[in-house]
Amino acid sequence: MVGGGEGAFIGAIHRMAVRLTDEFDLVAGAFSSDGERGARSAASIGVAPDRSYADYSLMAAAESARPDGARAVAIVAPNDVHYDAARAFLDHGFHILCEKPLALNCAQAADLVDRVRRSNRVFGVAHTYVGYAMVRRARETVSAGSIGAVRMVQVEYPQSWLSTDVEHDGNKQAAWRTDPARNGSGGALGDIGTHAFHLAEFVSGLRCEELAADLSSFVPGRTLDDDARMLLRFKGGAAGMLWASQVAVGCANALRLRVFGETGSIEWGHEHPNELVLSTRGQPTQMLVRGADGVGSGFTTLPAGHPEGYIEAFAQLYSDFVALIRQHDNVEDRAPGESLLPTVEDGLRGIEFIAAAIRSHTGGGAWTKIN
Repeated sequence: MVGGGEGAFIGAIHRMAVRLTDEFDLVAGAFSSDGERGARSAASIGVAPDRSYADYSLMAAAESARPDGARAVAIVAPNDVHYDAARAFLDHGFHILCEKPLALNCAQAADLVDRVRRSNRVFGVAHTYVGYAMVRRARETVSAGSIGAVRMVQVEYPQSWLSTDVEHDGNKQAAWRTDPARNGSGGALGDIGTHAFHLAEFVSGLRCEELAADLSSFVPGRTLDDDARMLLRFKGGAAGMLWASQVAVGCANALRLRVFGETGSIEWGHEHPNELVLSTRGQPTQMLVRGADGVGSGFTTLPAGHPEGYIEAFAQLYSDFVALIRQHDNVEDRAPGESLLPTVEDGLRGIEFIAAAIRSHTGGGAWTKIN
């Protein structure tokens, strides 16, 4: 693991998810750019002192040279680390699961796509929400034509935790997320807007071709956007709307997606993740519940009535990840099917989305192509 040491949030989530899969052992880490903090982090989670590294490049070289060395790495550090760390581990033959956004800019992201293709290694991007069983059921429902041809896609992701300048009050998570040098050019746009954008394309099965964006920094003195609103146009003529905000007071983590077709619609919300609402013209609205009558089967681990949530969604991504590694090593005893693990190309897509939204906003909200 790269990153995820003391004071980090997402690293602990990854470690819990890994344990749920029962497929990985955490054997090494460069948990912090501060060597002492990294060593304390390693000791606290049971990583041997000689496999706690002060630098991820040293870890990539040392672990690849060990006969019992790590073969896969989770990159969970702040955004400015993603590109260089991914390069280092690809150069040493590792499979990688990387937090999003993939890189700081399109050039870095495109370079990683090229490196992954040449390396023949598995590379996943942690768009967590597509790990939910009912999100995958929503994708199947749309793909099967159950709501007819898609007309509209509406996705929103409001939070409130950056409603004040907490980045100046000692909040480590806020400090790097509001710093362009560490976070990249998109604030809320990059942190949660990329999740919303990926979810919209994943479930609808459509590719967004252009957007018209309006970005705001509502908190005085904040450099990056903390609220993003935009219109979307999809290939084939479907329309869409996307809102991502980290200053929406009263909203905790209220990701919601609605897809409207010619004959019906589906709705999924992160705060009730085990439910999917299906409406069909002329019929009563249905509430599909994860686990009931086989709903979401194949992407769920608990029986009906036992709720699954955020950690289980992360664990599903790790299950996808290890299945691809087994296929890569030719030890998977079942025929490979379509993998739903977000890819390095999906990571590039997210960076292109950020760039297009910023170009649109800078141009007064003009319709702007996504490269």
